[in-house]
Amino acid sequence: MSELKSKLSSLSPPRLLALSFLGVICVGTLLLKLPISTSMCISWVDALFTAVSATTVTGLSVVDTESGFTMFGKTVIMLMIQFGGIGLMTFAVFTLLIMGRKISLRQRVNIAESFNQHSPGGIVKLVKLLMTFVFLVEGIAFFILSMRWVPVFGWKDGLFNSLFHTISAFNNAGFSTWSNNLEDYVTDPIINITITILFIVGGLGFTVIADLRANKNWHPLMLHTKMMLIGTLIINVVSMLVIFFIEYNNPDTLKPLTDLGKLSASYFQAVTTRTAGFNTITIGNMEDTSLIYMMLLMFIGAGSASTGSGIKLTTAMVVVLATITFLKSQREPVLFKRRIEQAVIVRSISIVIMSSLVVFSFILILSITENAPFLAIMFEAVSAFGTVGLSMGITADLSVVGKILIVALMFIGRIGPLTFAFLLAKPHETHIRYPSDRVFTG
Repeated sequence: MSELKSKLSSLSPPRLLALSFLGVICVGTLLLKLPISTSMCISWVDALFTAVSATTVTGLSVVDTESGFTMFGKTVIMLMIQFGGIGLMTFAVFTLLIMGRKISLRQRVNIAESFNQHSPGGIVKLVKLLMTFVFLVEGIAFFILSMRWVPVFGWKDGLFNSLFHTISAFNNAGFSTWSNNLEDYVTDPIINITITILFIVGGLGFTVIADLRANKNWHPLMLHTKMMLIGTLIINVVSMLVIFFIEYNNPDTLKPLTDLGKLSASYFQAVTTRTAGFNTITIGNMEDTSLIYMMLLMFIGAGSASTGSGIKLTTAMVVVLATITFLKSQREPVLFKRRIEQAVIVRSISIVIMSSLVVFSFILILSITENAPFLAIMFEAVSAFGTVGLSMGITADLSVVGKILIVALMFIGRIGPLTFAFLLAKPHETHIRYPSDRVFTG
């Protein structure tokens, strides 16, 4: 036991992060394969797919959650979503804090890495704040949803559905206990507002929440926080208008609804696309233009150190700012009178390139292995990488090879392409500098 503990403590934070996800996935796969978990016999591949989808908070399903899993199986999925969204290491540290145990420097470094923090300083305080915030927000949302669903489904099913959707929404998972997701509530204001607030708040990132708690005014906020708040507002409003105008006369999506219903459905689908994965309209019936735009949103994703994935909103904003700076022949990107460091720009560009290569490679392979329209395959791959969970309806029809490929893509998308690259390659630091030479580009 001590030898195993020694080996784990010697692992780098990226490896330990990946290992923690793999641990939850393995346990979840075994539990979902038990007869008590399912109302039908499912294969090991399907159990693995569901476990990975839940742990990576994706929401893609090869087995219908409503009819395929029992109450026990759905509870296993719900717990995997919670562990996957918040992070197993975060729960472990929080448990040690409750038990009054000291948190080692190594544990602080690992948690800091999982939150993309540069320093382990103040990480214990952040974990306490995070867990308090999680239980508070989820508790309030659970109460609101219970008031809506208990009168409809009764105490047992009403409370369970409320808890399941609360955890799934806050962790940006997109899993639902109903086969048609939330399509029956396309114009329900309570469900629409509660669910969207949950995954928007969960997608902002816990460092943003901590910063907002520490600073009540706009000026002292970190640049990251300002970028996330402004960026989230702009991209959500623009996306709602884009979907509203494209789908307005689509008889299979928005046309049958009232104008207020159209706005409600457009808003929900605009904000859910950035990793949440719930839907109130049928995705496969949407216009191709909407689907292509939604792929861009899924690729961008949520905020850093959040329950969502994708390349992250701030990453995309840094790349755009760097491009604008270059076009204006300026020296360095500046936003809100703050300079963005060169290392951040290089990292952001690396994330975009790595992510694009990963997604493109998987789309290429899936187009060979799967018998489905190319747009549906492309949409599925981007959704898996962004751990969104939206689909045009081909998930259940994937081949065994296709399911394994999507499993790999969900895992890479959740831990991040750069973290995955660091797992495969050993960083080699050198102090040697060579003379520069001219390279012509563009």
